[in-house]
Amino acid sequence: HLWSGSSQSHRMKPATHARGIPRQKSWPSLGQHLTGKVYSSIEEYVKEKGGKRVIERILIANNGIAAVKGIRSMQKWAYETFGDEKVLKFIVMATPDDIKVNAEYIHLANEVVNVPGGSNNNNYANVSLIVDIAQRLKADAVWAGWGHASENPTLPDALTLHNTTSKHQIVWIGPGSSAMRALGDKVGSSLIAQTAGVPCIGWSGSGLTIDKKDFNNIPKEVYQKACVQDSKSALEICRRVGFPVMIKASEGGGGKGIRMCHSEDDVATLYSQVVGEVPGSPVFIMRLAPTCRHLEVQLLGDEWGNAIAVHGRDCSIQRRHQKIIEEGPVVAAKPKIWREMEQSAVNLARAVGYVGAGTVEYLYTQDHKYYFLELNPRLQVEHPVTELISGVNLPAAQLQIAMGLPLSSIPHIRRFFGKNSEGTTAINFDRTLPVTQPKHVIACRITAENPDSEFQPTSGTIFHLNFRSTPDVWGYFSVSSNGGVHQFADSQFGHLFATGKTRENARRNMVQALKELTIQGEIRTTVEYLSQILETPDFVENQVSTTWLEGVIKNKVISDMGKLPLHIVVTLGSLYRAWTASKAAETAYMDSLSRGQVPPMSSMQQIVETKHTLIYHLTKYLTVVTRSGPRHYDIQLADTNWNASIEVHELADKGLLAMLDGKRHIVYGREQPDGLRLSVNSKTYMFSREYDPTRLIAEMQGKLVRYTVEDGGHVRKSKAYAEMEVMKMYIALVAPEDGKLVHCKPEGSVLEGGDLIARLELDDPSSVQTSETFMGTFPKVGPPQPLGNKPTAMLEDSVTKLKRLLDGYKLGAGRLEATVARLMDSLRNPLLPSYQFRSILSTIASKLPA
Repeated sequence: HLWSGSSQSHRMKPATHARGIPRQKSWPSLGQHLTGKVYSSIEEYVKEKGGKRVIERILIANNGIAAVKGIRSMQKWAYETFGDEKVLKFIVMATPDDIKVNAEYIHLANEVVNVPGGSNNNNYANVSLIVDIAQRLKADAVWAGWGHASENPTLPDALTLHNTTSKHQIVWIGPGSSAMRALGDKVGSSLIAQTAGVPCIGWSGSGLTIDKKDFNNIPKEVYQKACVQDSKSALEICRRVGFPVMIKASEGGGGKGIRMCHSEDDVATLYSQVVGEVPGSPVFIMRLAPTCRHLEVQLLGDEWGNAIAVHGRDCSIQRRHQKIIEEGPVVAAKPKIWREMEQSAVNLARAVGYVGAGTVEYLYTQDHKYYFLELNPRLQVEHPVTELISGVNLPAAQLQIAMGLPLSSIPHIRRFFGKNSEGTTAINFDRTLPVTQPKHVIACRITAENPDSEFQPTSGTIFHLNFRSTPDVWGYFSVSSNGGVHQFADSQFGHLFATGKTRENARRNMVQALKELTIQGEIRTTVEYLSQILETPDFVENQVSTTWLEGVIKNKVISDMGKLPLHIVVTLGSLYRAWTASKAAETAYMDSLSRGQVPPMSSMQQIVETKHTLIYHLTKYLTVVTRSGPRHYDIQLADTNWNASIEVHELADKGLLAMLDGKRHIVYGREQPDGLRLSVNSKTYMFSREYDPTRLIAEMQGKLVRYTVEDGGHVRKSKAYAEMEVMKMYIALVAPEDGKLVHCKPEGSVLEGGDLIARLELDDPSSVQTSETFMGTFPKVGPPQPLGNKPTAMLEDSVTKLKRLLDGYKLGAGRLEATVARLMDSLRNPLLPSYQFRSILSTIASKLPA
């Protein structure tokens, strides 16, 4: 099953001018211009730069934004170097899920191979499948990006085995398997760092050391001593290390296989969740530094024994132990200490002969001490932060290193160290400082997560996505409008990067970009929440830590930032429900007529008047909405004299332009299992359903992994009763009240949003907090648009409303009398004829002779 993105043979050379130089191809999306020498072929380039092998056909063993970024970066390098981005051919793997959601990376590929759907064990993490595809399609190299199989040493091992029996060699774009096992393994890298004298925080392997000759082959008995074997030993180690702790899977990453634990009661449950998320992975425990930063050093190493640090990043703002905002260069650490951290990272890479891109992560405490955390033997999703600061195209650097080029021959690296980019002379990296630019970069991950529900992943269709790049903000997405995020995908589908001469400049540029980013669909996103985070005083003053965001979420510091007044929110919520109900009733009415049926008068009533109950923050609001015209609605707060008039226009993307109290609002809504999600001016408001703790329903798509409470067992409030797998993450489902659990779905069931998982027989039903009906009133609001006090405007408005009434529409309570009174007042106004004359004259004045 092979799709070809081009009818050209993959060995065909690009079109050339008469002089043999490749014809330049346009690159509108990147806006790059050629600099330096233009090479006629990859072979010429590799030979001149002192490389070892030519790579033209690359298998991208990944999907999503990793595949998009990898392909675009290498195409960008190819265009800059050869004048033709098509000298490289990209082969991608596509599941039915990725094809269905119109994944962006598929459009960028030359060849697409169909692979099974489902979890990544069936596709992007399946080593045998990846190697088989690389063999069959004659790939020259395999690039795995991040996640999936990118840190699995059996993949480079399998490629090496293939190369021993085949004439066609396939290169692994990444570190060798021995270095990957040594430093990519979180347990192994901690043992090596500990032995090399790099400070390490207290962990399950504290005090253990190994001989330096064993760095690439750590003794099994030492390794096992550093690991946790079961929940019983986990509890013992937690007591020894001291709470709070992190329980981590050595092969985890990206927020997967990691849990924070504060008490002995939670150790067994959290340990099982870690084991379940990363099956077969060794598990270790480390002490949690309560107030620290997460700083990381970007590494590059080549086949010639060179290793360098390419700046670093501050990734302290995290949720669910996964980064959400990154920035660079690092300004939190003192310059002298930061240089020590960079040198320690380089020494670790050299000690094991590290080749390719990697990242050393540190914890940096308030007393200016740093502790080794781990080394990721792959590219990080946030690597564009480093690219924008340094000017080094990291995926392209990975490719050139895989071609066997020394670091000192790679043009971007030479430019980074202030050397002639076209040269090939050796560089003493230990004695040469990089060239720094007055620039700061802030990055925000765009994820399909619900910030109102502890950032739980969501999936579904994206109806509309609109992002406009500017000179100061760049971004990329793995999907586009009419695409989507499926349940087996990573929750991140976009990444934005803002630059500025200072951190404050970059922050303001990012805030503006987030406010202008529009994403409408079935998913929830973090866009709105990110902009609010960036405007908090702590972030502005750079007073954050790895646990800072958790405190913000717990204390709801930013939950109401920039929100509309309560009465406006309730009014617009009523409008949306009335508009959808009226449209549905109108469609049903017309369908009946088209079939020759006479609809009952009651169906006409549903078009012009509806009653609604909205629950917002545990308060119930009762409203009556009348349709007073084709685009006009009157909203009345039930049993009060308060009312509001709204003018509404339907937008092309199914949103509403609502004019209320002289102001315009852009409104989108979606009914969900848990209630109405309303987006007004890019701010999200949730109207919940009546609280019913006896029904435990799924809030999203996923798989029910297991129950943690037996059928008929008792569960306490806020304690987990089951675990659900959502988008490669294990989510604990907690009981809303105390009671007896009755299972309704078997373990292993595939769940849709709204499915009933279990029932809860409450211990004390009388203790359940229910919504209370609002008994007050709202502030007075004006008309949709200001009318002024001219008698002509008042007359026209009154006549228009009365004509609508004759057309079958209905005015809200008390509005008929007020409209007739205003009509009569305007007719009695002696200035009316004068204003009418002026109005007519103004339209023909330009046609009259001077």
